[in-house]
Amino acid sequence: MDRLDAMAVFVAVVDEGSMARAGRRLGRTPAAVSRAIGLLEARAGAPLLVRTTRSLRLTELGETWLATSRAVLEQVATIEAGAASERALPRGLLTLTAPRLFGRLVVRPLLDAFLDRHAAVQARLLLLDRVASVVDEGIDAAVRIGHLPDSSLVAVKVGEVSRVVVASPALVARVGAPREPADLAALPCISFSQITPGEVWSFGAAPGDARPRQVRIRPRLTVNSADAAIASALDGHGLTCVLSYQADAALAEGRLLRLLTEREPPPLPVHVVFARSRAATARTRALVDFMVPALRAALAGGPAGAPARAAARADADAAIGTEA
Repeated sequence: MDRLDAMAVFVAVVDEGSMARAGRRLGRTPAAVSRAIGLLEARAGAPLLVRTTRSLRLTELGETWLATSRAVLEQVATIEAGAASERALPRGLLTLTAPRLFGRLVVRPLLDAFLDRHAAVQARLLLLDRVASVVDEGIDAAVRIGHLPDSSLVAVKVGEVSRVVVASPALVARVGAPREPADLAALPCISFSQITPGEVWSFGAAPGDARPRQVRIRPRLTVNSADAAIASALDGHGLTCVLSYQADAALAEGRLLRLLTEREPPPLPVHVVFARSRAATARTRALVDFMVPALRAALAGGPAGAPARAAARADADAAIGTEA
């Protein structure tokens, strides 16, 4: 029998002045009540109650155990009440992480809208171009772009983003636009190591061919930042392959051209990831319930560019769902 349960039985016996009445109040048999008292007395090493056929009274040790039992049970009730409140009302500090640029363009406006709805919640948004450990770094939820390794984390897919090959109009005018991925081998390229690690770029299959195509390039420059890759491409130093939302502004303004559109690499999935234990708190559940449909709305039209950002802003107020 659980020691806390035995304490509750002991307090009930003292309050009722009778094992039989305590049993009726608790829905226990007389034998179960007697076993609970016996457990505590075995722990104490001495009797807690002096029982007669007509009455019972506390021993001196029983007085001490009664006071202690009441205090322990009150503390447990306070803790349970606080936990119930935590489960019911989102409150406290949330930590969310997302890729740097995607987080700034898409996640941050949605997080602002979430905080507007939950005045008792505070948030930290960590914009990181690395995979942070959800468990080890105390992160409540993460937005991740790319294929996920197997893990014990819960991952909810919210959409996809495209990988695009882009170049400046000046460079295309000078060296020509590639018609096939194989043409890239002879053209100046800028490699963004987080999207195109090494010297091999992957592309979609050609019409009538189910096999994807891999092309070996000779990068003039390799960088670990999308901003740097795009800046060099804007200056006409080479073609680069980045995620669609990273180049969206320059594409919309005509400062970059999107190339090989029929052979673009397969899109990358976007997930909201969290530990199952974190989802027990109201704030994490509320965040996931908000972010999943909001990000799906932002990504529904395809690349997370200007249309996606507009959708994120427009749908933020209506983006409370229940999927997790």
